[in-house]
Amino acid sequence: MKLLKKAITFAFLSILMMPVFSGEKYNFSGKPLKDKKSVAFNDCTAMELAEKMRCGWNLGNTLDANSKTGLASEESWHQPLTTKEMIDAVAAAGFKTIRLPCSWANHLIDSNYTIDTAWMARVKEIVDWCIEDGLYVILNDHHDNYEREGLMPRGKGYYPSSLNYNESMLFTKNLWAQISLAFNKGYDEHLIFELFNEPRLRGHEHEWWYNQGCTVCRDGAGNLNKLNQIALNTIRASGKNNAKRFIMVTGLAASINSYQADSSWKLPKDSVEDRLLISVHMYTPYSFAMENPGETVFMEKHRGELVYNFGWLNEHFVSKGIPVIIGEYGATNKDNTEERVKWFECFVSESHKYNMVTCLWDNGDWNAKNTFEEKFGFFNRKEKTWYFPEIIDIIMRCSE
Repeated sequence: MKLLKKAITFAFLSILMMPVFSGEKYNFSGKPLKDKKSVAFNDCTAMELAEKMRCGWNLGNTLDANSKTGLASEESWHQPLTTKEMIDAVAAAGFKTIRLPCSWANHLIDSNYTIDTAWMARVKEIVDWCIEDGLYVILNDHHDNYEREGLMPRGKGYYPSSLNYNESMLFTKNLWAQISLAFNKGYDEHLIFELFNEPRLRGHEHEWWYNQGCTVCRDGAGNLNKLNQIALNTIRASGKNNAKRFIMVTGLAASINSYQADSSWKLPKDSVEDRLLISVHMYTPYSFAMENPGETVFMEKHRGELVYNFGWLNEHFVSKGIPVIIGEYGATNKDNTEERVKWFECFVSESHKYNMVTCLWDNGDWNAKNTFEEKFGFFNRKEKTWYFPEIIDIIMRCSE
């Protein structure tokens, strides 16, 4: 009986460790994607990369929309189809980086976690437009965190709990195996992978705020550590440029609180040195930057909170040679543009003091009439103009 248990355990562990896909020419559904020629991966440190990435912009509520399947999902959250002209306009404004939030679970076509070829090709098209403009590109797994606690069905993403670890591991490994094979030798250091967006305990009372005394929180952090390691190992195993690609790693909910709470969260172990970056989102202070109605005037107490948080991130990461990428930040529109300019000036200048990269969250929704929605629209994608040019101006001036 003991021998049988050992055999079963060994077989199970072997399955967990075995790469789901192997070989460079994995055929996605339908017509295989056209391969790109090899390009050299220019050596630089993570801190040098961050200096080049500097300030970024998010193509929000677009590729990350997950309410529909197929190519139609790109417009399902009421944003227009992305065009090369839009990307050109963002680059022309002075942004150095574009973050491409991307959901994948709604584009799986079978029980083997196979990504639809047409979707992968569309994502590659937009990535290529960005790189053609000399931009750095952050490509991630965005809204694939399962929606609630409890046993999740197959192919519905991931959930960082022990109950759902096996399914989450299979989804994560299959997803990053395919992304890695699609984006490899033809992409240099201008393409950065972000493993997860805001991995969290959805539906739990501590979904957004880590509690040290909560066993579910500690379990979530531990399982996220394992999923980050699985994703990183899968990317590295694909070889070529992915063997040294820069990778963004995220804590629970992408919250600074999850890093500050205790030692539950850890960076994964990497096979190469100086290739990992910390990912964090900061809509801080919440009462000014996101809460509606909240506060509309930028006050000294808000400045103090920003200064403290950036100082903490610098002390614990940047000063140790680990760059911090603020993958999302912004202040929602409450018809208070002048005060928002003050907030942006403080936020961007303080973060850049420590060589942090800032990526403006833009969901396309700019009109403040309905104050109970998040109004993080900055770029008019139809007209290729900016709703609040004074905000873009202060971002650029503080990024010099």
